[in-house]
Order: sequence, then C-alpha cells, then structure tokens
Amino acid sequence: MLRQRWWKIACIILLLYTFIAGFLGAVPAKPILHETIRNFYFHVAMWFSMMIFFIVSVTYSIKYLRSNNPVFDIYALEYAKAGIVFGCLGVLTGSLWAGFTWGAFWSNDPKQLGAVVALLIYFAYLVLRNSMTDMDKRARIGAVYNIFAFAMLFPTLWIIPRMVESLHPGGLGSNPAFGSEDARMAAIFWPAAVPGWTLLGVWITSLRIRLQLLHDNRSYHA
Repeated sequence: MLRQRWWKIACIILLLYTFIAGFLGAVPAKPILHETIRNFYFHVAMWFSMMIFFIVSVTYSIKYLRSNNPVFDIYALEYAKAGIVFGCLGVLTGSLWAGFTWGAFWSNDPKQLGAVVALLIYFAYLVLRNSMTDMDKRARIGAVYNIFAFAMLFPTLWIIPRMVESLHPGGLGSNPAFGSEDARMAAIFWPAAVPGWTLLGVWITSLRIRLQLLHDNRSYHA
C-alpha cells in the first residue's frame, strides 16, 4: 500500500481542503475563541496524528521484542520521530492559539506542562538510543523505553490535566477541546484534517524508513 500513489494524492487533496476550509470556511462564533477556532483544524488534528504515530511506534517496539527483527526497530524509531515532530507542532500551534485567547503564549497551564513533559520523555528516548553503539542492545533497551514513554502519555496528557483546574478545555469540570466544534467543523476535522495530517506524517516517515533500510543494507554489504 505504501508504494502506491493513491494515498499520497489523497493526502494532498485532504490537506488542501483543510487549509482552504480552515482559512476561508464558515466557523461558529464562540466566545473568546472567535476566528481563532480555525486553529482547531491544525492544533487538535496534529495532536490526534501524534497519538496515532506513537501508537504505531510502540506497536513496532513490541513486535521487535517478540521477534528481534531489526526492521521493526527502525519502524518504531521513525514513527516515534514523526510523533515528536507533530507533538512539537501541536505545542507551537497551541501556544499561538493561547496567545490570542488567553492573553499569553505560555501560562504554565497543566495541559501545556503535561505536553512538554511527554515530549521530553520521548526526546530522552532518542538520546538514550544515541548513547549506545551496540545495535542489538540499543534496539532492545530502546524498545522497552518506548513502551514506558507511551505509558507516560496517559498521565501527562489525559489524566492529570483533567484532574486540575485548567484554562485549556478538558480540565476539571469542563469538556475536552474536540467538543467545541459544530457539525460544519466536524465534517472537515474528522474526514479531512486528521487523516490529511496523518497521511503526511506517514509519507515522510515511509521515506525516512526506506532511506534507513538502504543505509543499513549498504553497511551490511560493506
């Protein structure tokens, strides 16, 4: 499937539709949010894509531990990197959104702090891997740590921020952010924005995986 073209064309179409609808389409008039609600197609959708990439990454880490197939380790690493990139983009777009709605780009909100902690844990995954030269040891320890990093997403992103007061939707006594869209926005967010950003990440990751496999193959025959 990844070698076919249809999903790449679909990615481009979905993202074009997302950008056009995001900047030019009709949006509901929400208090405080106003026109900034258009960021919903970018900030929230990128977070959904991030979670998808981290799920794929930890799945390949588990597959590696069960099979010791180095290809699974490469997949786990590259999808973790994709999740980190989209996580950083999510923090950036969220910070911009906060600047126009909360009056400050950074306010030490529990959701913001939890997101940064989660990303730092994944950055530590990359540092840990780079600190080891033995390929088997690096892959095995990296896979175990990747499972730990994924488990830490739940308290840092989904549990603790919902247990305390927060400016961000989804805090104590409030609804999650994705409850604020209306039917018009949902018709763009779910079928276009989320799959569009996800396919873009898969596209980039598949290219990086192919390059890494070529590099490893050359190293093996050298």
